[in-house]
Amino acid sequence: MNIKTLVNLVICSSVSGTLSGQPLVGETPSKARSVDGSYISWKEHLIDDPVLSGVPFSGSDGLVMADLDLDGFEDIVSVHESDSNYDSTVPGETPEAMGHVRIAFGSDDPDKWVNITLGEGADASAAEDAAISDVNGDGFPDIMVAAELSHLIYFQNPGQNIRTQAWERLILPMTQGRGSYIRVFLADLNGDGSPEAIAPNKGAQRPTIEDYRRSTAASIYKFSGDPLIGSSWSEIELGFFSNPRNSEPIDIDGDGDMDIIVGSNGENRIILFENTDPENLAFSEHAIGVYGPSTNGFNMEFIDLNGDGRLDIVGAAGRILSWFEQPADIDHAWISRPIGSFAPDSMTGFEIADINGDGLIDLIAGSYSRGPRMGDGDVTAEDALGRIGWFENPGDLEKEWIRHDISRRKRGMYDKFIGRDLDNDGDTDFIATRGNSYPYDGVFWLEQVRSSTPQPAFERAREIDSPEMPLFNMKN
Repeated sequence: MNIKTLVNLVICSSVSGTLSGQPLVGETPSKARSVDGSYISWKEHLIDDPVLSGVPFSGSDGLVMADLDLDGFEDIVSVHESDSNYDSTVPGETPEAMGHVRIAFGSDDPDKWVNITLGEGADASAAEDAAISDVNGDGFPDIMVAAELSHLIYFQNPGQNIRTQAWERLILPMTQGRGSYIRVFLADLNGDGSPEAIAPNKGAQRPTIEDYRRSTAASIYKFSGDPLIGSSWSEIELGFFSNPRNSEPIDIDGDGDMDIIVGSNGENRIILFENTDPENLAFSEHAIGVYGPSTNGFNMEFIDLNGDGRLDIVGAAGRILSWFEQPADIDHAWISRPIGSFAPDSMTGFEIADINGDGLIDLIAGSYSRGPRMGDGDVTAEDALGRIGWFENPGDLEKEWIRHDISRRKRGMYDKFIGRDLDNDGDTDFIATRGNSYPYDGVFWLEQVRSSTPQPAFERAREIDSPEMPLFNMKN
């Protein structure tokens, strides 16, 4: 399917169709099959939940994993922006500084987790993203969090009794009250063995047209000395953009050092900062020109899809999930090629993995419901709802990717997925977050289930949940 055809389908899906006779997505028998012929369906397992935990977190967003306590099992750091407080106030009023940073400590059983709150309230004010790295060099992974209201905050792993002992913390002083932060990364950019923090300042939590007219910085935050002391940190501004929402470290040119890809939402483009002098943290800016629909780079994955030895970029171009082919000369045009769409649903997070075991990279994705956050509301299948689905790599990248829908609910924002074989059965499962759905927000994992006969695509974990919905029928 070419780009023009896919765009026409997206447009048609938003203006036509009926619901007559449409089955609910999660209850529909799956047609997806693994390389051995087994049918693929999915079972939901809860990891962290506001009702079961007794902690009223909501607006679950970012998710990262590492073995924080060095016990041999990966743990989960999740952030929760508190939907009903931070983004539901009257325009012009100051949003309430609420939010949570949570840790789920893993074990040898994927259904047994110990959940704690690492930060809340003003420390985690509308927490949106997290990154993990050993910042102070003591061998234990530390955490950096991006808070939309509004700062970067560093949490230092105490090393001992980390499930019960308070973690020392520092709000980076040059970020406090200065703007709005929704993405953060930790990476060693200069090769000295210590990570730097990389984050864009998107300017305003709820940007107006005036905010889009001005530019704010995508920056590197470097420390020297004790990372718990504010004066140890300094800021290096890479460049200024309209509402930048991403600044992701990746060795995009394959020369052995970390470059940075910035995504500007206001300009709907991505920009490469080539690491030309790592020791001095000097970068050269390259505009990434795209032939075809472009991306704002809010979420990106990097993978050599066509096997030419160069990393390509996966991202959303409007409502179409696309991949952008890296040219031999990085300053030449990157070609935009469609993967698929959830229209009329608004796609958010995604993850790349070989789901069906055929040796090709597939992709799982989630969407963002646009109805009420604190209730199901009067929405229909024509509205933008919360969906999970995956796209099967056709092998021949000139062909259409095959979409397999897993679940579609009235409410849900599936912001982040991480692929892991949690149950050690040889296939890829996914850890994910769900927001916009209180009291159904939180962290969960999707078990990939293989069977000899077709099973319903999705088995939910809760007895009561936001209602499952049909697809919107795109036929006239």
